[in-house]
Amino acid sequence: MRPAHLALAVLVAAVWGVNFTVIEIGLAHFPPLLFSALRFFAAALPTVFFVGRPKVAFRWVLAVGLVLGVAKFGLLFVGMDAGMPAGLSSLVLQIQAVFTAAVAFVALGERPSRLRVVGMAVALAGIGVAAMDEGASGPLGAFALVIGAAACWGVSNVLTRKAAPPDALNFMVWVSTVPVLPLLALSLLLEGPGRDYDALRALDWQGAGTVVYVAWVTTVFGFGAWGWLLRRHPASTVAPFSLLVPVFGMSSAALFLGESVSGLRWCAAALLVGGVGLASVPRRRREAVHPVDGPAPEPALDRS
Repeated sequence: MRPAHLALAVLVAAVWGVNFTVIEIGLAHFPPLLFSALRFFAAALPTVFFVGRPKVAFRWVLAVGLVLGVAKFGLLFVGMDAGMPAGLSSLVLQIQAVFTAAVAFVALGERPSRLRVVGMAVALAGIGVAAMDEGASGPLGAFALVIGAAACWGVSNVLTRKAAPPDALNFMVWVSTVPVLPLLALSLLLEGPGRDYDALRALDWQGAGTVVYVAWVTTVFGFGAWGWLLRRHPASTVAPFSLLVPVFGMSSAALFLGESVSGLRWCAAALLVGGVGLASVPRRRREAVHPVDGPAPEPALDRS
């Protein structure tokens, strides 16, 4: 990989990692479901008019949009709003790789290798350590919501694999059109029109900046750059860079939000990232690691 391409891969990982800190800042301005709806609205418009028609059947766009956009991001934003730290969220979401393998085994009959099973066991041990750390210092309910988000991400990864979209950016932009109305409806129902109206009326440059970052920088730039790299290099070369996401996530949360990183959390990070790394070692043909806030792992897509 050329130095410029190497730098771009690290930059995308940094963008996705810092995204969790930006989400935390944005949640001080918006209710979580409204914030998630605004993220997808801004990512879809006006980009959807420039990427062309969907290159897969719309049923796949709808399915991934509901599972990834509504369920995964809804649970993530609500969990972080309920007290799940940004840095820990960036780490815990890596467990999606285990859920992806489990769902692929049940739905597609994909049998994991022994090395992948060992890697998944190590990653699960890391989640157990992270749960111990969070149980001693924060709400376990919020932790469970982020685990649920990772599970939904795993399901969406398998749906994306089945869809096999040839253009990651085109697919992600169209997927972004699906969650907007369901998330807005859920926000009005659960968060209330008064709270939504107050948040929009009080919109300032910082709040608007968080929406622009999570929509345009994370989604449009991140997915576009990652897909560009995967068209020029093997997935097994590009995918490991996604393991840097929780490193940037935890570091940026400590730097900008003052989040402390305990010894248990560093232990959890080592186990989880190491386990996901083992589970992602390619055989002759192996899918890409799914980044924490990037596109789904799919060789054909592939890869966000």
